[in-house]
Amino acid sequence: MEAMTSLFESINSVLWGPVMLIFLLGTGVWLTFNLGFIQIRFLKEGFKQTFAPLFKKDDGEGINSFKALATSISAQVGTGNLAGVATAIAAGGPGAIFWMWLSSFFGMATIFSEAVLAQVYKVKKGDQVVGGPAYYIREGLGSRFLAGFFAVAIILALGFIGNMVQSNSITVAVNEVFGQSSLWLNLSIGIVVALFIGMILFGGIERISAFAGNVVPIMALLYIVGSMIILIVNIDLVIPTFQLIFEAAFTPESAGGGVLGATVKEAIRYGVARGLFSNEAGMGSTPHAHAVANVKHPAQQGFVAMVGVFIDTVVICTLTAMVVLITNAHTTGLEASAITQEGFARGLGEFGTPFIAICLLFFAFTTILGWSYFGEVNIRFLFNGKGIKPYRSLVLLFVVIGALVKVDFVWEMADMFNALMVVPNLIALLLLSPVVKRVFREYKQQLLSK
Repeated sequence: MEAMTSLFESINSVLWGPVMLIFLLGTGVWLTFNLGFIQIRFLKEGFKQTFAPLFKKDDGEGINSFKALATSISAQVGTGNLAGVATAIAAGGPGAIFWMWLSSFFGMATIFSEAVLAQVYKVKKGDQVVGGPAYYIREGLGSRFLAGFFAVAIILALGFIGNMVQSNSITVAVNEVFGQSSLWLNLSIGIVVALFIGMILFGGIERISAFAGNVVPIMALLYIVGSMIILIVNIDLVIPTFQLIFEAAFTPESAGGGVLGATVKEAIRYGVARGLFSNEAGMGSTPHAHAVANVKHPAQQGFVAMVGVFIDTVVICTLTAMVVLITNAHTTGLEASAITQEGFARGLGEFGTPFIAICLLFFAFTTILGWSYFGEVNIRFLFNGKGIKPYRSLVLLFVVIGALVKVDFVWEMADMFNALMVVPNLIALLLLSPVVKRVFREYKQQLLSK
């Protein structure tokens, strides 16, 4: 296992090297300028479009914008917000958070484009509306090879390997609560999680979106309140912590907080990589949820998608980072979600460990549901609607396996497959950017004509 982990680390050092970071951030920068800093000018419109469906009755095919966003956020808000942020700080130092913020800012333009293209090129399969990068790559670019490559990559990256990350993090959290870890305990955790996932997953997108629409707002609010309590109690450390993040982003000497010795290069690498794993902008995952939304104009769902990145990274990831840094949990030598658990244990006392375990359980659980659905859409794409039940069964198997393997190995595998699915999606976003700009221009003209 150690040899395999080292192999994946070597591969990721190349995949997530300067070329990928430039490609990923560069796409976001290009789309930001091409769309006239849409994430600043239309974020308010995004919040309006997001919450308006709460006061309307669903009509037409698909699901409303809020449920689509809830499904998207259920996938975005997961271990990337807890374990991923902690891992980024431990490996890249406090400065990694700055690069996470920067990637999320430009990522808003990226995810807007993804959602718009998902709406433009969505199709109806039987009684279901489906869409995503595989569809807009095939229909927009006319490349069946790239579309197929993306479909295979996302099935492996999220449906199988990514869900191993989620179940692994649930296991680590439960181990911390009980103060022990054993093969039988971890196997039992994996089986229980898989059983509950199966009960919802086999109900399709309607059951997944209904569950996400009810659970996601509650779990996010619970986590925000818990985090704010720690920040308020340590209010005198909030500003110095923000200063440390900005200093460490550019200064090698402080990049590791004086302890880890992380470099600025590592801060950028882990900040961008974990930021992507958290908000998924550019990854090509969340467009599958946004494609199903029933909206009058594709741009409307693009605005809603930007809100997802804002909630995921600017709000929840920042809160996690502040708790970890204020409590110095990143200097304990712990791994992944255990770092975040230690931060909340220090901040909330005895209540902290079970609190974060409950939050992580819901975060990871809903992410498994979202990612499983994203992979399922691509199974439909590859096999023309066949193979759904075998795929769902394999997902549940990987959830169980993820509860048993070593955390470093799982994270390195996740990073590798994430990179493989990012490349064809970014190529499509760049080549189809004129389509996105045209759709955005049409929407602005509609606003002016009202």
